[in-house]
Amino acid sequence: MTTTPDHPVDGTGLGATTAGGDHRPRVAVVIGSTRTNRICPGIARWASHVLAHGSLLHYDLVDLAEVDLPFLDEPRMPALGHYQHEHTRSWSRLVASFDAFVFVFPQYNWGYPAPLKNALDFLYAEWRDKPAGLVTYGTRGGARAAEQMTMVLRGLHMRALDENVELIITDADVDDHGDLLDLETTLSPFAGAVRGMDVALTSRLEDDQGH
Repeated sequence: MTTTPDHPVDGTGLGATTAGGDHRPRVAVVIGSTRTNRICPGIARWASHVLAHGSLLHYDLVDLAEVDLPFLDEPRMPALGHYQHEHTRSWSRLVASFDAFVFVFPQYNWGYPAPLKNALDFLYAEWRDKPAGLVTYGTRGGARAAEQMTMVLRGLHMRALDENVELIITDADVDDHGDLLDLETTLSPFAGAVRGMDVALTSRLEDDQGH
């Protein structure tokens, strides 16, 4: 369900202890597309690697396709926290284990993928007050999807970062099957913006430690 990118442990003591004695705050990089033919996992892995390089934070990948939630089927509203199904309880435990989130997703018709909205709607308190960054992609970068997603994050009382990363992927960047021809070449111009997201997340989490 999660994959940990390779990066050195920084002994700052910031955050809770993770598996293996890593004390850094945990950030989930959520793969927000579940299509069978998708480029989102590669983009999320690239973003996770860039975010993790030299970071004070610990980044893990969370793939919604592997989480495999059904369409929202809890009989009671999530805000009550009374979950009937084990898939909801498992998702709750996973989300609660992270201190912050980076959501990576494409823009669909000016919006964002339905499975991502579904995953958010399963829970409520587990998201509250946690910082969140958005990495969108599309032929124009995905600003419309980010706008919609930001409104939902506000409804969940998450703390969206002020700046999103919008990856522009044109038809010239993909082959006839929709796969990226050269992921690194296409995405490398945005590496600085992604590193800036790590700085912003670190600042938010450090502020939390100080209160």
